[in-house]
Amino acid sequence: MPATVDVTLGRHLGWAGLKISAYELLWNDGLEMVPRPSRKSIVMIKLFTRTLCLLLPITLVSLPTPLVAKDLATVQAWIRDISQVGLDGNGHEHAMVATRKLQQADATALPLIVDALGKADQLAANWLRSCFETIADRTLKNGEDLPAVALEKQVRDITINPRGRRLAYEWLLKSDPALADRLLPGFLKDPNPVFRRDAVAQLLEQASVIPNQDEPERAREVYRLALTGAVDNDQVTQVVNALKELDETVDLQRHFGYLTNWQMIGPFENLDMKGFDVAYPPEKSLDVSEKYAGQLGEVTWQAITTDDDYGLIDIATQIENYKGSVMYAQAEFVSPVRQQVDARLSTPNAWKLWVNGKLVFAREEYHRGTKLDQFRVNVDLQPGSNHILLKLLQNEQTENWAQKYEFRLRFCDASGSAVLSGEL
Repeated sequence: MPATVDVTLGRHLGWAGLKISAYELLWNDGLEMVPRPSRKSIVMIKLFTRTLCLLLPITLVSLPTPLVAKDLATVQAWIRDISQVGLDGNGHEHAMVATRKLQQADATALPLIVDALGKADQLAANWLRSCFETIADRTLKNGEDLPAVALEKQVRDITINPRGRRLAYEWLLKSDPALADRLLPGFLKDPNPVFRRDAVAQLLEQASVIPNQDEPERAREVYRLALTGAVDNDQVTQVVNALKELDETVDLQRHFGYLTNWQMIGPFENLDMKGFDVAYPPEKSLDVSEKYAGQLGEVTWQAITTDDDYGLIDIATQIENYKGSVMYAQAEFVSPVRQQVDARLSTPNAWKLWVNGKLVFAREEYHRGTKLDQFRVNVDLQPGSNHILLKLLQNEQTENWAQKYEFRLRFCDASGSAVLSGEL
Protein backbone atom coordinates (compact mmCIF):
# COMPACT_ATOMS: atom_id res chain seq x y z
CA MET A 1 0.00 0.00 0.00
CA PRO A 2 1.41 3.47 -0.78
CA ALA A 3 2.71 5.44 2.17
CA THR A 4 0.35 8.37 1.47
CA VAL A 5 -2.52 8.36 -0.94
CA ASP A 6 -2.19 12.09 -1.83
CA VAL A 7 1.47 11.72 -2.84
CA THR A 8 0.68 8.60 -4.83
CA LEU A 9 -2.24 10.34 -6.53
CA GLY A 10 -0.05 13.29 -7.39
CA ARG A 11 2.72 11.08 -8.75
CA HIS A 12 0.49 8.89 -10.87
CA LEU A 13 -2.18 11.34 -11.94
CA GLY A 14 -0.73 14.88 -11.90
CA TRP A 15 -2.84 18.04 -11.96
CA ALA A 16 -3.49 18.21 -15.71
CA GLY A 17 -5.89 15.33 -16.03
CA LEU A 18 -6.94 11.93 -14.72
CA LYS A 19 -6.77 8.67 -16.62
CA ILE A 20 -7.10 6.23 -13.80
CA SER A 21 -9.33 6.01 -10.76
CA ALA A 22 -8.19 5.81 -7.16
CA TYR A 23 -9.44 2.25 -6.93
CA GLU A 24 -7.55 1.29 -10.07
CA LEU A 25 -4.44 2.92 -8.64
CA LEU A 26 -4.74 0.92 -5.43
CA TRP A 27 -5.28 -2.23 -7.48
CA ASN A 28 -2.22 -1.54 -9.62
CA ASP A 29 -0.14 -0.90 -6.50
CA GLY A 30 -0.74 -4.49 -5.49
CA LEU A 31 -3.77 -4.33 -3.22
CA GLU A 32 -5.45 -7.38 -4.75
CA MET A 33 -7.55 -7.80 -1.61
CA VAL A 34 -9.59 -4.72 -2.68
CA PRO A 35 -12.46 -5.87 -4.91
CA ARG A 36 -12.44 -4.37 -8.40
CA PRO A 37 -15.40 -1.94 -8.53
CA SER A 38 -18.07 -1.97 -11.19
CA ARG A 39 -17.71 0.18 -14.33
CA LYS A 40 -20.38 2.60 -13.03
CA SER A 41 -18.49 2.97 -9.76
CA ILE A 42 -15.26 3.62 -11.64
CA VAL A 43 -16.94 6.41 -13.65
CA MET A 44 -18.22 8.06 -10.47
CA ILE A 45 -14.86 7.78 -8.72
CA LYS A 46 -13.10 9.28 -11.75
CA LEU A 47 -15.49 12.24 -11.76
CA PHE A 48 -14.95 12.83 -8.04
CA THR A 49 -11.18 12.62 -8.20
CA ARG A 50 -11.00 14.87 -11.28
CA THR A 51 -12.97 17.50 -9.33
CA LEU A 52 -10.74 17.03 -6.30
CA CYS A 53 -7.59 17.50 -8.36
CA LEU A 54 -8.95 20.68 -9.91
CA LEU A 55 -10.01 22.23 -6.59
CA LEU A 56 -7.06 21.27 -4.45
CA PRO A 57 -4.55 23.68 -6.05
CA ILE A 58 -7.08 26.52 -5.64
CA THR A 59 -7.45 25.66 -1.97
CA LEU A 60 -3.69 25.61 -1.51
CA VAL A 61 -3.37 29.00 -3.15
CA SER A 62 -6.16 30.60 -1.10
CA LEU A 63 -4.92 29.18 2.21
CA PRO A 64 -1.20 29.97 2.34
CA THR A 65 1.03 28.38 4.93
CA PRO A 66 1.32 30.69 7.95
CA LEU A 67 4.69 32.32 8.49
CA VAL A 68 6.78 31.13 11.40
CA ALA A 69 9.15 32.68 13.91
CA LYS A 70 12.07 32.94 11.50
CA ASP A 71 9.98 35.44 9.49
CA LEU A 72 9.48 37.91 12.34
CA ALA A 73 11.71 40.52 10.74
CA THR A 74 9.43 40.45 7.73
CA VAL A 75 6.40 40.65 9.99
CA GLN A 76 7.83 43.76 11.64
CA ALA A 77 8.30 45.36 8.22
CA TRP A 78 4.64 44.71 7.38
CA ILE A 79 3.59 46.22 10.71
CA ARG A 80 5.62 49.34 9.92
CA ASP A 81 3.90 49.67 6.54
CA ILE A 82 0.49 49.39 8.19
CA SER A 83 1.43 51.85 10.94
CA GLN A 84 2.35 54.49 8.34
CA VAL A 85 -1.06 54.59 6.67
CA GLY A 86 -2.45 58.11 6.71
CA LEU A 87 -5.95 59.57 6.87
CA ASP A 88 -5.17 61.44 3.63
CA GLY A 89 -4.61 58.15 1.78
CA ASN A 90 -0.83 58.19 1.95
CA GLY A 91 0.59 54.70 2.30
CA HIS A 92 -2.79 53.08 1.69
CA GLU A 93 -1.65 50.72 -1.06
CA HIS A 94 1.41 49.56 0.90
CA ALA A 95 -0.76 49.09 3.98
CA MET A 96 -3.27 46.99 2.03
CA VAL A 97 -0.54 44.70 0.75
CA ALA A 98 1.07 44.48 4.17
CA THR A 99 -2.29 43.70 5.81
CA ARG A 100 -2.98 40.79 3.46
CA LYS A 101 0.46 39.39 4.17
CA LEU A 102 0.37 40.00 7.91
CA GLN A 103 -2.95 38.18 8.19
CA GLN A 104 -1.16 35.08 6.89
CA ALA A 105 1.40 35.10 9.70
CA ASP A 106 1.26 32.55 12.49
CA ALA A 107 0.53 33.35 16.14
CA THR A 108 4.13 34.36 16.87
CA ALA A 109 3.25 37.70 15.27
CA LEU A 110 0.58 38.53 17.86
CA PRO A 111 2.86 40.05 20.56
CA LEU A 112 4.48 42.24 17.89
CA ILE A 113 1.06 43.57 16.89
CA VAL A 114 0.19 44.32 20.53
CA ASP A 115 3.39 46.35 20.87
CA ALA A 116 2.64 48.23 17.65
CA LEU A 117 -0.87 49.17 18.79
CA GLY A 118 0.63 51.42 21.43
CA LYS A 119 2.33 53.60 18.82
CA ALA A 120 -0.29 53.51 16.08
CA ASP A 121 -2.90 56.19 15.46
CA GLN A 122 -6.57 55.22 15.42
CA LEU A 123 -6.67 54.37 11.71
CA ALA A 124 -3.58 52.15 11.77
CA ALA A 125 -4.77 50.62 15.05
CA ASN A 126 -7.99 49.47 13.37
CA TRP A 127 -5.98 47.74 10.64
CA LEU A 128 -3.63 46.12 13.14
CA ARG A 129 -6.52 44.95 15.29
CA SER A 130 -8.06 43.26 12.26
CA CYS A 131 -4.79 41.44 11.60
CA PHE A 132 -4.53 40.33 15.22
CA GLU A 133 -8.07 38.96 15.26
CA THR A 134 -7.64 37.17 11.92
CA ILE A 135 -4.48 35.41 13.11
CA ALA A 136 -5.84 34.61 16.57
CA ASP A 137 -9.14 33.29 15.22
CA ARG A 138 -7.42 31.03 12.70
CA THR A 139 -5.01 29.76 15.35
CA LEU A 140 -7.76 28.73 17.74
CA LYS A 141 -9.94 27.20 15.02
CA ASN A 142 -6.96 25.09 13.94
CA GLY A 143 -6.66 23.77 17.48
CA GLU A 144 -3.36 25.53 18.02
CA ASP A 145 -2.19 27.57 21.00
CA LEU A 146 -1.82 31.31 21.25
CA PRO A 147 1.54 32.55 22.59
CA ALA A 148 -0.04 32.74 26.03
CA VAL A 149 3.11 33.44 28.05
CA ALA A 150 4.12 36.43 25.91
CA LEU A 151 0.59 37.82 25.66
CA GLU A 152 -0.13 37.45 29.37
CA LYS A 153 3.10 39.30 30.13
CA GLN A 154 1.87 42.15 27.95
CA VAL A 155 -1.54 42.14 29.62
CA ARG A 156 0.13 42.55 33.01
CA ASP A 157 2.39 45.36 31.78
CA ILE A 158 0.61 48.64 32.62
CA THR A 159 3.10 50.62 30.50
CA ILE A 160 1.69 49.07 27.32
CA ASN A 161 -1.11 50.87 25.51
CA PRO A 162 -4.50 49.91 27.02
CA ARG A 163 -6.09 48.91 23.69
CA GLY A 164 -3.29 46.43 23.00
CA ARG A 165 -3.48 44.97 26.49
CA ARG A 166 -7.24 44.66 26.29
CA LEU A 167 -7.15 42.96 22.89
CA ALA A 168 -4.62 40.40 24.11
CA TYR A 169 -6.64 39.78 27.27
CA GLU A 170 -9.92 39.20 25.45
CA TRP A 171 -8.38 36.65 23.11
CA LEU A 172 -6.53 34.85 25.90
CA LEU A 173 -9.89 34.45 27.65
CA LYS A 174 -11.24 32.62 24.62
CA SER A 175 -8.63 29.89 25.07
CA ASP A 176 -8.38 30.03 28.87
CA PRO A 177 -11.52 31.26 30.68
CA ALA A 178 -9.81 30.66 34.03
CA LEU A 179 -7.43 33.49 33.19
CA ALA A 180 -9.89 36.02 34.60
CA ASP A 181 -9.71 34.55 38.10
CA ARG A 182 -5.94 34.72 37.96
CA LEU A 183 -5.55 38.24 36.57
CA LEU A 184 -8.55 40.30 37.67
CA PRO A 185 -7.46 40.77 41.32
CA GLY A 186 -4.37 42.54 40.02
CA PHE A 187 -6.44 44.95 37.92
CA LEU A 188 -8.20 46.69 40.81
CA LYS A 189 -5.89 49.73 40.64
CA ASP A 190 -5.08 49.39 36.95
CA PRO A 191 -4.68 52.63 34.96
CA ASN A 192 -7.04 51.18 32.37
CA PRO A 193 -10.59 51.86 33.65
CA VAL A 194 -11.97 48.89 31.69
CA PHE A 195 -9.69 46.47 33.54
CA ARG A 196 -10.58 48.17 36.81
CA ARG A 197 -14.27 47.75 36.04
CA ASP A 198 -13.80 44.01 35.50
CA ALA A 199 -11.91 43.69 38.79
CA VAL A 200 -14.59 45.62 40.69
CA ALA A 201 -17.35 43.55 39.08
CA GLN A 202 -15.65 40.38 40.27
CA LEU A 203 -15.55 41.68 43.85
CA LEU A 204 -19.17 42.82 43.71
CA GLU A 205 -20.18 39.35 42.60
CA GLN A 206 -18.23 37.82 45.48
CA ALA A 207 -19.78 40.23 47.97
CA SER A 208 -23.31 39.59 46.71
CA VAL A 209 -23.24 35.97 47.90
CA ILE A 210 -22.03 36.80 51.42
CA PRO A 211 -24.98 36.72 53.85
CA ASN A 212 -25.02 40.23 55.35
CA GLN A 213 -26.77 39.18 58.54
CA ASP A 214 -24.38 36.33 59.28
CA GLU A 215 -21.10 37.86 58.10
CA PRO A 216 -21.58 41.64 57.96
CA GLU A 217 -17.93 42.55 58.55
CA ARG A 218 -16.74 40.19 55.83
CA ALA A 219 -19.25 41.74 53.41
CA ARG A 220 -18.07 45.24 54.38
CA GLU A 221 -14.45 44.30 53.73
CA VAL A 222 -15.18 43.07 50.21
CA TYR A 223 -17.30 46.13 49.38
CA ARG A 224 -14.63 48.46 50.79
CA LEU A 225 -12.03 46.73 48.65
CA ALA A 226 -14.24 47.09 45.58
CA LEU A 227 -14.65 50.80 46.31
CA THR A 228 -10.87 51.36 46.21
CA GLY A 229 -10.91 50.48 42.52
CA ALA A 230 -14.34 51.72 41.46
CA VAL A 231 -14.29 54.75 39.15
CA ASP A 232 -17.56 54.29 37.25
CA ASN A 233 -20.51 55.91 38.96
CA ASP A 234 -22.84 52.93 38.50
CA GLN A 235 -20.44 50.63 40.32
CA VAL A 236 -19.72 53.24 42.99
CA THR A 237 -23.45 53.63 43.55
CA GLN A 238 -23.83 49.88 43.89
CA VAL A 239 -21.12 49.79 46.56
CA VAL A 240 -22.52 52.83 48.38
CA ASN A 241 -25.99 51.33 48.55
CA ALA A 242 -24.66 47.98 49.74
CA LEU A 243 -22.57 49.59 52.47
CA LYS A 244 -25.52 51.74 53.52
CA GLU A 245 -27.49 48.57 54.19
CA LEU A 246 -24.53 47.51 56.34
CA ASP A 247 -24.73 50.80 58.31
CA GLU A 248 -21.67 52.36 56.67
CA THR A 249 -21.57 55.63 54.74
CA VAL A 250 -19.21 56.65 51.94
CA ASP A 251 -17.77 60.14 51.41
CA LEU A 252 -18.48 60.49 47.69
CA GLN A 253 -16.94 63.95 47.46
CA ARG A 254 -13.64 62.53 48.63
CA HIS A 255 -13.98 59.34 46.62
CA PHE A 256 -14.32 61.23 43.35
CA GLY A 257 -12.02 64.12 44.31
CA TYR A 258 -14.43 67.04 43.96
CA LEU A 259 -13.31 70.54 44.89
CA THR A 260 -15.93 71.76 47.35
CA ASN A 261 -14.53 74.98 48.86
CA TRP A 262 -14.51 78.01 46.58
CA GLN A 263 -14.27 81.77 46.59
CA MET A 264 -16.72 83.39 44.14
CA ILE A 265 -17.23 86.88 42.78
CA GLY A 266 -19.71 88.49 40.40
CA PRO A 267 -21.82 89.18 38.51
CA PHE A 268 -19.98 90.89 35.65
CA GLU A 269 -21.51 91.89 32.31
CA ASN A 270 -22.44 89.26 29.71
CA LEU A 271 -25.40 90.93 27.98
CA ASP A 272 -25.70 89.75 24.36
CA MET A 273 -23.08 87.13 25.33
CA LYS A 274 -20.27 89.66 24.92
CA GLY A 275 -18.48 88.81 28.14
CA PHE A 276 -16.71 85.64 27.03
CA ASP A 277 -13.68 87.46 25.64
CA VAL A 278 -13.69 90.32 28.16
CA ALA A 279 -10.88 90.00 30.70
CA TYR A 280 -12.53 91.21 33.90
CA PRO A 281 -10.33 92.01 36.95
CA PRO A 282 -10.37 88.48 38.48
CA GLU A 283 -8.48 87.27 35.40
CA LYS A 284 -5.65 89.62 36.34
CA SER A 285 -5.60 89.32 40.13
CA LEU A 286 -6.71 86.60 42.56
CA ASP A 287 -6.52 88.73 45.68
CA VAL A 288 -9.68 87.82 47.60
CA SER A 289 -9.55 91.12 49.48
CA GLU A 290 -10.09 93.11 46.28
CA LYS A 291 -13.40 94.80 45.38
CA TYR A 292 -14.48 95.51 41.81
CA ALA A 293 -17.19 97.28 39.87
CA GLY A 294 -19.61 94.61 38.70
CA GLN A 295 -22.76 94.35 36.62
CA LEU A 296 -25.03 95.50 39.43
CA GLY A 297 -22.57 97.48 41.52
CA GLU A 298 -19.54 96.70 43.67
CA VAL A 299 -18.70 93.00 44.00
CA THR A 300 -16.47 91.14 46.46
CA TRP A 301 -15.21 87.60 46.87
CA GLN A 302 -17.38 85.36 49.03
CA ALA A 303 -16.79 81.84 50.32
CA ILE A 304 -19.01 79.16 48.78
CA THR A 305 -19.04 75.51 49.75
CA THR A 306 -21.27 72.52 49.01
CA ASP A 307 -22.40 69.37 50.75
CA ASP A 308 -23.67 67.84 47.51
CA ASP A 309 -22.30 64.29 47.14
CA TYR A 310 -21.02 65.13 43.66
CA GLY A 311 -19.58 68.53 44.51
CA LEU A 312 -22.22 70.62 42.73
CA ILE A 313 -21.95 74.40 43.13
CA ASP A 314 -25.37 75.80 42.19
CA ILE A 315 -24.91 79.52 41.52
CA ALA A 316 -28.60 80.01 40.73
CA THR A 317 -29.73 78.85 44.18
CA GLN A 318 -26.66 79.48 46.36
CA ILE A 319 -26.16 83.04 45.05
CA GLU A 320 -28.58 84.16 42.32
CA ASN A 321 -29.39 83.31 38.72
CA TYR A 322 -28.06 86.52 37.22
CA LYS A 323 -29.11 86.54 33.57
CA GLY A 324 -26.56 87.73 31.03
CA SER A 325 -23.76 87.53 33.59
CA VAL A 326 -20.25 86.32 34.34
CA MET A 327 -19.21 84.69 37.63
CA TYR A 328 -15.71 83.72 38.71
CA ALA A 329 -14.78 80.92 41.11
CA GLN A 330 -11.32 80.27 42.48
CA ALA A 331 -9.90 77.49 44.63
CA GLU A 332 -6.55 76.31 45.90
CA PHE A 333 -5.23 72.81 45.30
CA VAL A 334 -2.16 71.51 47.11
CA SER A 335 -0.13 68.90 45.24
CA PRO A 336 2.67 66.98 46.99
CA VAL A 337 4.61 66.61 43.71
CA ARG A 338 4.71 67.90 40.17
CA GLN A 339 2.13 65.85 38.30
CA GLN A 340 -0.29 65.73 35.39
CA VAL A 341 -3.93 65.16 36.27
CA ASP A 342 -7.33 65.26 34.64
CA ALA A 343 -9.47 68.29 35.46
CA ARG A 344 -13.00 66.98 34.91
CA LEU A 345 -15.70 69.64 34.74
CA SER A 346 -19.46 69.48 34.41
CA THR A 347 -21.49 72.57 33.52
CA PRO A 348 -24.27 73.60 31.12
CA ASN A 349 -22.78 77.10 30.85
CA ALA A 350 -20.00 78.68 28.81
CA TRP A 351 -16.66 78.52 30.65
CA LYS A 352 -12.93 79.12 30.80
CA LEU A 353 -10.45 77.38 33.09
CA TRP A 354 -7.03 78.60 34.26
CA VAL A 355 -4.49 76.65 36.31
CA ASN A 356 -1.70 78.73 37.83
CA GLY A 357 -2.54 81.59 35.51
CA LYS A 358 -2.46 79.45 32.36
CA LEU A 359 -5.64 79.16 30.30
CA VAL A 360 -6.07 75.39 29.81
CA PHE A 361 -9.44 75.28 28.06
CA ALA A 362 -12.40 77.42 27.00
CA ARG A 363 -15.82 76.60 25.58
CA GLU A 364 -18.43 79.14 24.54
CA GLU A 365 -21.61 77.11 24.46
CA TYR A 366 -24.75 77.49 26.53
CA HIS A 367 -27.25 74.98 27.91
CA ARG A 368 -26.16 71.90 25.98
CA GLY A 369 -26.92 69.71 28.98
CA THR A 370 -24.62 68.37 31.65
CA LYS A 371 -23.36 65.05 33.01
CA LEU A 372 -20.60 63.74 35.26
CA ASP A 373 -17.09 64.22 33.82
CA GLN A 374 -18.58 66.11 30.89
CA PHE A 375 -15.29 67.82 29.99
CA ARG A 376 -11.81 66.37 30.54
CA VAL A 377 -8.70 68.53 30.40
CA ASN A 378 -5.17 67.38 31.16
CA VAL A 379 -3.42 69.92 33.40
CA ASP A 380 0.00 70.29 35.05
CA LEU A 381 0.17 70.75 38.80
CA GLN A 382 3.27 72.12 40.49
CA PRO A 383 4.50 71.01 43.92
CA GLY A 384 2.72 72.94 46.64
CA SER A 385 -0.11 75.40 46.09
CA ASN A 386 -1.92 75.59 42.73
CA HIS A 387 -4.46 78.30 41.89
CA ILE A 388 -7.59 77.26 40.02
CA LEU A 389 -9.75 79.93 38.35
CA LEU A 390 -13.03 79.16 36.62
CA LYS A 391 -15.08 81.65 34.58
CA LEU A 392 -18.78 80.77 34.22
CA LEU A 393 -21.15 82.61 31.89
CA GLN A 394 -24.95 82.68 31.83
CA ASN A 395 -26.88 84.01 28.83
CA GLU A 396 -30.28 85.72 28.72
CA GLN A 397 -32.50 82.86 27.60
CA THR A 398 -35.80 82.62 29.44
CA GLU A 399 -36.82 79.03 28.65
CA ASN A 400 -37.16 76.71 31.64
CA TRP A 401 -34.40 74.45 30.37
CA ALA A 402 -31.99 77.41 30.11
CA GLN A 403 -31.96 78.42 33.79
CA LYS A 404 -29.16 76.27 35.18
CA TYR A 405 -26.09 78.15 36.40
CA GLU A 406 -23.86 75.56 38.01
CA PHE A 407 -20.65 73.53 37.88
CA ARG A 408 -18.71 70.74 39.53
CA LEU A 409 -14.97 70.19 39.17
CA ARG A 410 -12.70 67.40 40.28
CA PHE A 411 -9.11 66.27 39.81
CA CYS A 412 -8.29 62.65 39.07
CA ASP A 413 -5.83 60.46 37.20
CA ALA A 414 -6.46 59.15 33.70
CA SER A 415 -8.39 56.16 35.03
CA GLY A 416 -10.80 58.42 36.96
CA SER A 417 -9.35 57.71 40.40
CA ALA A 418 -9.40 60.79 42.63
CA VAL A 419 -6.34 62.98 43.13
CA LEU A 420 -6.86 64.76 46.44
CA SER A 421 -5.58 68.10 47.64
CA GLY A 422 -3.18 68.02 50.55
CA GLU A 423 -2.22 70.64 53.09
CA LEU A 424 0.65 73.11 53.05
